[in-house]
Amino acid sequence: MNDAAASPIRGIEAIVVGASAGGVEALLGIFSELPNGFGLPIIAVLHLPDERRSQLAEVFARRLRIPVREAQDKQSIEPGTLYFAGPGYHLSVEQDRSLSLSQEERVHHSRPSIDFLFTSAADAYGPGLLAILLTGANQDGARGLAYVKQQHGTTVVQDPAEARVDVMPRAALALQTPDHILTLSRIGSLLVLLESSPC
Repeated sequence: MNDAAASPIRGIEAIVVGASAGGVEALLGIFSELPNGFGLPIIAVLHLPDERRSQLAEVFARRLRIPVREAQDKQSIEPGTLYFAGPGYHLSVEQDRSLSLSQEERVHHSRPSIDFLFTSAADAYGPGLLAILLTGANQDGARGLAYVKQQHGTTVVQDPAEARVDVMPRAALALQTPDHILTLSRIGSLLVLLESSPC
């Protein structure tokens, strides 16, 4: 396990994050560290029930210092903005670095699916992508994270010992060894360091 804090990762252009059970608290934990004016876009999938309108963007916008939006179809990805996938739609990143919503089949019973986001973002950003997989109760995200690594992106998994539900991080670790296995507080520190390190 390398010490991410000692060696900031260079050349990151975008961050994708996936979480399920226990994810709201985990995401608030890592994003609350981000300073006003943080420059990288962040795109997040948090599994939600389909039926209801998501309050995620509103909840996070009140708590964070960076702009937070629910992702819209064909929206261009702006720097320094956090985008959440809405309920009932897969969220993917297009080659022109815009967002795309679709209603294709569920993946691991989930729509939005973390695998869907991670795979499309890896195709769009390649080595410029940082993918983070957090607490959750199913296997979604494991394959997507492995694909990010194949495309030479940087992969981070929450330490399963700390995760509220460790199924998702353990599924990712069973497929491949990520670049970093970190606690939430260290993931938060890593994100802040990314911003301050010259690319």
